[in-house]
Parts: sequence; C-alpha cells; structure tokens
Amino acid sequence: MSGASVKVAVRVRPFNSRETSKESKCIIQMQGNSTTILNPKNPKEPPKSFSFDYSYWSHTSPDDPCFASQSLVFNDIGKEMLQHAFEGYNVCIFAYGQTGAGKSYTMMGKQEEGQEGIIPLLCEDLFEKINDNSNEEISYSVEVAYMEIYCERVRDLLNPKNKGNLRVREHPLLGPYVEDLSKLAVMSYTDIADLMDAGNKARTVAATNMNETSSRSHAVFTIVFTQRKYDSETDLSTEKVSKISLVDLAGSERADSTGAKGTRLKEGANINKSLTTLGKVISALAEVDNCTSKSKKKKKTDFIPYRDSVLTWLLRENLGGNSRTAMVAALSPADINYDETLSTLRYADRAKQIKCNAVINEDPNNRLVRELKDEVTRLKELLRAQGLGDILDNLKDIHNNKHRHLLASENQQPGHFSTAPMGCLTASPSSGSLCSQAGLQSVSSIQERIMSTPGGEEAIERLKESEKIIAELNETWEEKLRKTEAIRMEREALLAEMGVAIREDGGTLGVFSPKKTPHLVNLNEDPLMSECLLYYIKDGITRVGQADAERRQDIVLSGAHIREEHCIFRSERNANGNVIVHVGAM
Repeated sequence: MSGASVKVAVRVRPFNSRETSKESKCIIQMQGNSTTILNPKNPKEPPKSFSFDYSYWSHTSPDDPCFASQSLVFNDIGKEMLQHAFEGYNVCIFAYGQTGAGKSYTMMGKQEEGQEGIIPLLCEDLFEKINDNSNEEISYSVEVAYMEIYCERVRDLLNPKNKGNLRVREHPLLGPYVEDLSKLAVMSYTDIADLMDAGNKARTVAATNMNETSSRSHAVFTIVFTQRKYDSETDLSTEKVSKISLVDLAGSERADSTGAKGTRLKEGANINKSLTTLGKVISALAEVDNCTSKSKKKKKTDFIPYRDSVLTWLLRENLGGNSRTAMVAALSPADINYDETLSTLRYADRAKQIKCNAVINEDPNNRLVRELKDEVTRLKELLRAQGLGDILDNLKDIHNNKHRHLLASENQQPGHFSTAPMGCLTASPSSGSLCSQAGLQSVSSIQERIMSTPGGEEAIERLKESEKIIAELNETWEEKLRKTEAIRMEREALLAEMGVAIREDGGTLGVFSPKKTPHLVNLNEDPLMSECLLYYIKDGITRVGQADAERRQDIVLSGAHIREEHCIFRSERNANGNVIVHVGAM
C-alpha cells in the first residue's frame, strides 16, 4: 500500500429550497467517473471535464437508475477503507465542499432508514465483522473520540467536563495530538451510536442564508481499532492498531452569499482560513509529488504549511503521511454556485495527485517474524517442488536423534542416571556408534542429493537461517531477562574468583583477596598502602623477578634487595583438589 494516491470521489446533490426558488439550472453532468461543469456566464465556453475515482449522481430521485444512494457511496468508499483498517492501516475519510453542498449528509446522514451516512454505516459494519469473527486467537477492542475545531480551537464533544478548549501538542513519535481528549471504550454499535448522537447534539451549528443547519465547525470522529492475535506457532501475541479518522469539514462560504454578520461572519472567516490552509497543503503536497515523480529529487525548499491551521496540523498524517485517505467532494448543481463548485472540483482534482505512504501499524519485530515465516513456507514449498521435501523431515529426525544421543551420553557419565525411554536409546556404546554411523551415512546421502539439485543448497541454507532468526525473535521479554541475568551472574562469579567485587548496580566496588586462587599481596609501613597490590600465582610455575631479567618474569618487582630472577612458585593440585604452592630460589 505504500505510495498509494488519495482516493477522490465527487457527489452532486439535488436542488435545495433556495436554489429552487431562484429557478436555478443544473450545470453538472456525469458520465461514468467523469464530471463536467458548464459555465452559465459564457455558454459558448467549452465544458470543463474532470476525472475522479468515483462520480456520484444524487441530483435526481432514487427512482432514477443512475441515482447514487447512501449505501452505494458507503459500499464503494467506506467498505474499502474499513478493509484497510482490518489490515492494520490508518484510514481517513473527509468531505469537502461549499456550505450546504451535502457534506454532513454524506458523512453523517439522517436517522431515517436508508439515510445513514458513511460514519454510522462504517461503525455498524465494523461491529458486524467483529461479531462474525470465529477465530478465538483474535480479539478486538474499539475506542472512540469526537472533537470539533471551532474558530481554531478544539472542543471535546463526548466529555461534558472538558468544557474549555483543549491544547494541540506534538509528540516526536506520535506526532500531533489533542491533550486530554476523551477516548471512550465501546463494546457494540449501540454504544457508538449513542456517543455519536450525543456528540452531534453538542456540535456548533447555525442558520445562514445558504444553509439552515450550517456546520460552523470541523468535526473529527476518531475510532482507535486494536486487533490482538495469538500465534501458536511462534508463541507470540501480535497487535495491530488502526486509527480511523472520519472528518466532516465545515463548508467554505462567501459573506455576501450567506449574509453572515457578527459572530457568523467571524466563524466564516475562521472556516475559510482553515480551508484555505488545507488547500495550500494539498497544492503543496501535489506539487511535491509531481516534482518527485519527474525529477526523482525532492527540493529542499519544499515547505508544507501544516501548522498554519489546527485542522491541517491534526490531519498531517492523513494528508500525504501514514494513512489510506479518501476524499468526498460535495457539489451544488445550481448555476448560481458556479464559482464555488468549480473551485471544489479543482480542489478535488488537486487532491488526487497526493500520494500517501501508508504502512501496517504493527510491532516491527512481529512484522519481521511474519515475513520470515512466509519466507520459510516459500522455501519449504520450493524444496518440495524440487523433490527434496523428505529431506526436511529427515533433517529434523537426525537433529532429534543427535540430541537424544548426546543426552544418553551425558546420562552414562558417573553420577548421572539415564531417563530416556528404552525403545529410543540404549546404553551400549556400540549401538550408539552404530546410530552415529547410520546418521552420518544418511547425512552424506542427503548432502549428495542437495548438491545435485539446482538451488537446493542455497534454499536449505536460507531456510536454516530464517528459522534461526525466528527462534531468536520468539524469545519473550522474560526469557531475555533471565538470559541476561544468567550472563551477569556468570560474569560476577568469574570476577569474584579473580578478586574483583561488584556492586548491585554493576559497578566495580573494589579488589579483595580471592579465596580459591593462590596470590601475593604487598605489605607497607603505612597500613593504608598495604594489600593494595595483588599478584596471582598461576597453575604450574610462576616466576618472580625484575623487568630487565633475561627470562620474562610473571610477577615483576623492583627494589634494592630484588634479584633479576628472584624466586619461583610451583602450584599443584593434590588428589583432594587442594592447591599446594612450593617456593624455591632461582
């Protein structure tokens, strides 16, 4: 999915009461995925055509065979995006258009049967898929958040306690996020529908000349969808987290058309500001992708103005980032809205040039294990296709027999007792050698077959390498901690044997006289200087003398009464394991 373009759809609505009263004419035509707009101010001008992923004709009644219903829009866009969410990708669907063009209807719809929009239909389908899951190894969890961006300020629509404006922060790993935004866990579609209804009632709407229920804010409904799967083969629990962002943008508007004054005028100015910034971001991203595809080199001067608006800052990942994104451009069919409709079409045409680099949101370690397992399966199929399938079983049997033979050999040593089944192992050395010879013969015959098969040797090596890496990656955190602790204890025991004490935090505490190793320490008139030097007496002969002696001295001393070759120590172990040291002059 990496490098996929933003999926763009346009949808034209029926005339509203304002357009009908002004006897407006339809200037939009659709044929397949192509949308054409006519210029009512200059009828002789050639029509402008645009091509999109989907062109939805909803201008007429449902009786029209070309009519695009709410369910059709969801089946084309919503289901595909939901499938990407189940695959582990981040997903975003946002609606854009002038005020009153039908964005909220497309995204939210109405509560009447068959009038539901993309958001409720997607939530319902999400829980249907979860309930249809029969795999006990997979578990799901769903959390939702609902916020609005009103006059460049963020409000929580689900938590009545968060009455104030929430801060937008940026994390180096998580990116932009809203601080203290409520994320509520839901168990069913009923739960999510209740929260959605409560959020819609808290959303800021107002009446304008162009729209009686004009959205005065951008609304972002976010679903955090987590899938946990236990893999019995690798003994790992993998987790994929998808963030589904469903955005209903406020409509762009002109003050003279809407008749906005006072607060409505200020709201419209903020709406237009954020949408203008969104347009600049889309244009900049499209320009970057065009330059990159042509010159294969991105300019250093490219700047994407995400931070110019709260909306674009929060949607940064969804616009050209780690997300699978779809845009629905809502159009007015009326000739009196020609300029706004043409602007929306150009906006949408620009957006389809943006490429998003979506990746599956899973732990890199889990993804590596999954890819290695696929590689192992592919290599095994390759070996079986080349007639070497029985070698895989033979190698496994030889490895198991070798392990059991080594276990039997250890058990036959003094102080060990055999615990192997009688039918599997025998204590006779001759039978053990026969097993070894049979194993060697089978290994040699297998190697001959592998060498004679083209690509067989390389496939076997890659198979062993992949399985070894999988085994290393399958270690749990607890096993890694135990292994680290065991290595640390071995290191401390070795250092303690050498006379070095270790603190609990791993730092060196000091040097002390070892108990089991013969050694010499210095004596000095000053008690603080005594036992500061430690010399080990090794097994066998240890020579003591000066640095300039003819022979190399193991312990080098200096002083008035020290000879070049001063003395030797002979260290031996008796039958009881005790160390006996003999001192002699040179």
